[in-house]
Amino acid sequence: MSMMQADELNISFNNLMVFGGGRRVITEWKDIPMELLMRIISLLDDRTVIIASGVCSGWRDAICWGLTHFSLSWCKNNMNNMVLSLAPKFTKLRVLILRQDKPQLDDNAVETIAQNCHDLEDLDLSKSFKLGDRSLYALARGCPDLIKLNISGCSAFSDAALEYLSGYCRKLKILNLCGCAIGYNCRQLQSINLGWCEGVGDTGVMSLAYGCPDLRALDLCGCVLITDESVIALANNCLHLRSLGLYYCQNITDRAMYALAHSRVKNKREVWESVKSRYEEEGLINLNISQCTALTPPAVQALCDSCPALHTCPGRHSLIISGCLNLTSVHCACAFQAHRAVAPLSHRAH
Repeated sequence: MSMMQADELNISFNNLMVFGGGRRVITEWKDIPMELLMRIISLLDDRTVIIASGVCSGWRDAICWGLTHFSLSWCKNNMNNMVLSLAPKFTKLRVLILRQDKPQLDDNAVETIAQNCHDLEDLDLSKSFKLGDRSLYALARGCPDLIKLNISGCSAFSDAALEYLSGYCRKLKILNLCGCAIGYNCRQLQSINLGWCEGVGDTGVMSLAYGCPDLRALDLCGCVLITDESVIALANNCLHLRSLGLYYCQNITDRAMYALAHSRVKNKREVWESVKSRYEEEGLINLNISQCTALTPPAVQALCDSCPALHTCPGRHSLIISGCLNLTSVHCACAFQAHRAVAPLSHRAH
């Protein structure tokens, strides 16, 4: 199959042969200028890129220097060997997507990536169930510029390996740990997905709150072990938190809501009048407390009042309270503003 497609590339080249001044200017693929090759490479799909890398040394060099985004998610059966073969050639990659439907990658493949692709910023290894700590240690040593890492479903990683990774990959901002262990001590981390990590408790989340003060989004949905202590630590330490998922965290009580509200009010006193408009954009803008049945309306209303970006009104739902029938009386600022606007009209009618 690869040979046939390579032949098709050669046929296409012959059909597009360039002539000038009565003589042939370009006679072989290797004669095409590097700039033009890199432009051609940028137009190819990922499968064709692999074929093109075998045309000649010129194409291989163009791919090595010009290819920055690549995905093997379409590869269903031989991804590990493909990575072992291609990583030493595709050394300038910044984005690499290796999402799998069934586990294919082994630690040796990730080690090869780390040894050759030192400029990686975005790596997706989701559902790589075979990977262990060796992969994280290799990435820590070889890919210090990682900004986004998806290792959701990789349940074999230890806390020690995750801590080692965060110690070396200081630029890491988005870490998807859905279905696996906990990570901490990465001060630039802004988004973490821990959804349905059933082993995550207060100790892990509190470590996260203390070690990652710049968190903007945290998904703790289904983390059934966490209590108010986790949310209080987040409220006191992660002052830039904008999105928090607590779906089915049924140990959460009013203390957590009041802590979030109090943190917001406390911060407001410290904001200068000159930056008031900027402050209005701060605070929680998304909160999922569905199935948190221990919460009461006064506590949730206090939080809603302190975070004007939380909405319960139709079309703008950012405060999710499904499954909490006792919270149906909670309303966002829009509802009160609408009520004030209607009140004068009703008085005039009388």
